[in-house]
Amino acid sequence: MDVREYTPGREQYAYTFGGAAAALRVRPGEALRLWSDDAFGGALQSVDDLSAAKVDLRFVNPQTGPFYVEGAEPGDTLVLHLVALEPARDWGASAAIPFFGGMTSTDRTVSLQPALPDTTWIYQLDQARGSLTFAARHSEHRIELPVEPMLGTVGVAPAGNEVRSSLVPDRFGGNMDTPQMRAGATVFLGVNVEGAMFSIGDGHYRQGEGEACGTAVEGAMTTTLIVELIKGAAPAWPRIEDDTHWMAIGSSRPLEDSWMTSPGRSSSCGSGGRRRRARPPPTRATPSTSRSIPTCRAWPCKSRWNPAASTCPS
Repeated sequence: MDVREYTPGREQYAYTFGGAAAALRVRPGEALRLWSDDAFGGALQSVDDLSAAKVDLRFVNPQTGPFYVEGAEPGDTLVLHLVALEPARDWGASAAIPFFGGMTSTDRTVSLQPALPDTTWIYQLDQARGSLTFAARHSEHRIELPVEPMLGTVGVAPAGNEVRSSLVPDRFGGNMDTPQMRAGATVFLGVNVEGAMFSIGDGHYRQGEGEACGTAVEGAMTTTLIVELIKGAAPAWPRIEDDTHWMAIGSSRPLEDSWMTSPGRSSSCGSGGRRRRARPPPTRATPSTSRSIPTCRAWPCKSRWNPAASTCPS
């Protein structure tokens, strides 16, 4: 299979979902190899680079794209098969940004404790060992961690002519920051505009179940993916499938609403994907607003249905 490669220049970065001109036109069935910058646009390269001086939150999470998918129309389902995610640098960066994560005050919620101090950590990547080295800032403490590449942002243009920041998640995907967005996974996104206009970015070399301090181990990424298009049957919210789980992504405030959103959109049939087993798959739930859909009450149903459908035909 031929693979098209695309590396954007800095002037070609997109910082929104919607509102940007297409970088390329692609056909269903094509394989793409895409380079994306880290969430800071490479601004934090040493522990002396602090967010207050180096990071403008209007220009974070630079997106590679958007890509116009030929034949995609509103109501269709865009399918992205993530084949490979490869770190594109030998270092990653993480930061505590005042009033941005860290379970302290934000621009939306005021609390009594002070903000976390502006701090940057640089993780050295050993490709041969497949590991990252965490070095504490105020001690000699070091930890070697396995590399687990994932994409923080995958999304399409929103509905209603909206233009949304690449910092936010919603029905269109966006900054979902789920560690399940990794090689071997397939993501299903509802198409809202002609051409779908999908983008990817915000590579993480490692992340827990969410970004508790506001960031992960941010790093430039080379992503190989295959584009597929299913006519119709658009899911109301993003879905992910891997070898063991079917998952729906709910994004909302407060967190409880995101939990209710993800299974609630498919309550007619909770399997959430193709039936490939004679018994229900295990259910997995994580604190990061990604949740496997509960198994269908009528399991095993005999209907054959589209994996991106919102409801079971039975």
